[in-house]
Amino acid sequence: MGRFFNHERFGRPQIFAGLLLLVFVCECVWLVAHQPPGSIPPDELARVQEGLAQWHGHAIAGTPSASGAQWIRIRGDAYDPHHSPLWYLIGSAPVALFGVTPDSRAWVWLTRIPYVLFGTLLGASVWYVSRRLYGNAGGYIALSLYCFSPSVIRSSALWFAQPNVAAAWGTFGAVFTAIAVSHTLYAPREVVLWNWRRIILLGVSLALAIGSEFSLAIVIPVLLIFMLYLAPERRGAAVAILSAASLIGLMLVFAAYFFHAGLFWEALLHAKWLDISVPALRMQGAYWQLIKEVAAGGPVLILLVPTALIIYVIWRRSRYFGNAAPLIMALLFLGLRVLSPHDPESVYTLAAIIFLFVFVAGVAADLLETKDREPVAAVLIGFLAANSLWNLIGLARIPR
Repeated sequence: MGRFFNHERFGRPQIFAGLLLLVFVCECVWLVAHQPPGSIPPDELARVQEGLAQWHGHAIAGTPSASGAQWIRIRGDAYDPHHSPLWYLIGSAPVALFGVTPDSRAWVWLTRIPYVLFGTLLGASVWYVSRRLYGNAGGYIALSLYCFSPSVIRSSALWFAQPNVAAAWGTFGAVFTAIAVSHTLYAPREVVLWNWRRIILLGVSLALAIGSEFSLAIVIPVLLIFMLYLAPERRGAAVAILSAASLIGLMLVFAAYFFHAGLFWEALLHAKWLDISVPALRMQGAYWQLIKEVAAGGPVLILLVPTALIIYVIWRRSRYFGNAAPLIMALLFLGLRVLSPHDPESVYTLAAIIFLFVFVAGVAADLLETKDREPVAAVLIGFLAANSLWNLIGLARIPR
């Protein structure tokens, strides 16, 4: 136990990060507590009820076996083209466990607990990855942006938002687990077998991402490119590891169908793996919508993201893979959001914002290592404090 509870794992940085995450949980709880009575949207009610039906063994969510007339009108298809049953099972699990009804206040709390948990775990992942890449300063910056982001808090508390945080966590975990695996491929051992824990973790991340949103399968070829770039002399091992993880993810999604092979196969055939509209690139409104959604991730992003991007372009020192990877992922999801402007609550925007937090933290951490450390630190602290205060004031103004 002494080896586990050591200063490296539980020192001041971890305590400070834990306090920030505790504030994040309190913000989410505040939103849930202020949820207006009787304000459960019809699509949320239908989603949870389909999940309940599957937990009770009556049907498989998102398939014709569970699609009542009301839900077909909402979704427009007997098969859900965007989500596997995992999307339904997560939010309905606590309700199935405690057996509450929609007219109970406990229903609101129980249907949001899983997503508050996922949001907290995603924040911990952002902290862990950023700290490993950029040091304590980078971890603090990324986590501060995350914990006081209105869009992240809304998604985690389901404050009139779709439950996209689970998909975002799976995507984030898949990207950086694949990168971590790639860095081990030159070890003098049988790397495929030695990496079995990371392979399982990568498979679970892929299952959570793709099971929550089919279109996030686009991350798999991106992960392959990253892995081949990082380990060009171990391409066979990289392909084998990603293939094994993808198979694990596929089997976990199959398990979400409770191993009904026929429904699973038909659902895959009906799935929209890339629901985009190329003409949207010519729509000015799609770009304005994107800017507004990014600003909803925290008003400070409107200043920090362009500044970090300019510095990345003109300053050679900041152009390394640790900064490039989150920027590439952010640009990918921002582009996909422009190409799918009609989705009112797109997971692409949330995923892009998470990766932007890491990218901004990386560039800022690089600046903090220069001779201008003190003025840079003062500006960053001012921006982060203002962003946090703006968010807290907004939360305080929410009426009961």
